[in-house]
Amino acid sequence: MESLEFLIRHGYTVIFAFVLAEQLGFPLPAIPVLLAAGALAGTGKLSFPLVLGVAVAGAVLADSFWYELGRRRGIRVLQLLCRISLEPDSCVRRTEEVFVRHGARSLLVAKFIPGINTAAPPLAGIVRMKYPRFLAFDSVGAFLWAGGFLGLGWLFSDQLERVGGEAARLGGWLLVLLIGGAAGYIAWKYYQRQRFLRELRIARITAHELKQKLDAGENVVVVDLRHKIDFEAEPEAIPGALHVPPEEFEQRHGEIPRDRELILYCT
Repeated sequence: MESLEFLIRHGYTVIFAFVLAEQLGFPLPAIPVLLAAGALAGTGKLSFPLVLGVAVAGAVLADSFWYELGRRRGIRVLQLLCRISLEPDSCVRRTEEVFVRHGARSLLVAKFIPGINTAAPPLAGIVRMKYPRFLAFDSVGAFLWAGGFLGLGWLFSDQLERVGGEAARLGGWLLVLLIGGAAGYIAWKYYQRQRFLRELRIARITAHELKQKLDAGENVVVVDLRHKIDFEAEPEAIPGALHVPPEEFEQRHGEIPRDRELILYCT
């Protein structure tokens, strides 16, 4: 296959570029490249240690960029990343919950979890994790991630070679199937999001409408549902609002009055 010949000829540069681009957030799949590189290493066409080192270097370089951006720009970086993801409504919350629960150890498995992969490094910068600590955990995580997929390619090099042969015979039809499947998945996620937003608009109140209620002295209860990390990054709050983070809601729901109009807000 021409693609395998190209990978053999420019293997280390291609691996570094794909891993770096994917970890920076570009829609370039690095895992198939790592599997193919592992298979080529299994047949002696590439050096496994060198491939692993190049992949880890690309991942850590991209993660360091996001870490520094998070440290300088704060929570807005994480919100930007999640806004362009396929599940923006849960991306921030899911990443923050994992990070709060496991701290730096979450960097060891972040690359295996879609959505958290790119969001974890800037979050480490947002919470002011020391860079040497971030670098140590992130490097180990990148090593496990890249080594895992390279190792799979190594172990199943014969099977992957046969799959590659079948893919070559399918030619352009394989590309059409892959693009069609990806387009269908994205369209379904888009439909789900639009349906969620339509339902949400029914019960929404604008900031201007809320201010009018507060200025008029209406008896309303405002509950701030922002995550602790969001609150610490931007501690400004609506005057009189009750701050109840989502993870404490079950324990503290008794603090919320039941006889008054309830208005919830988050990020």
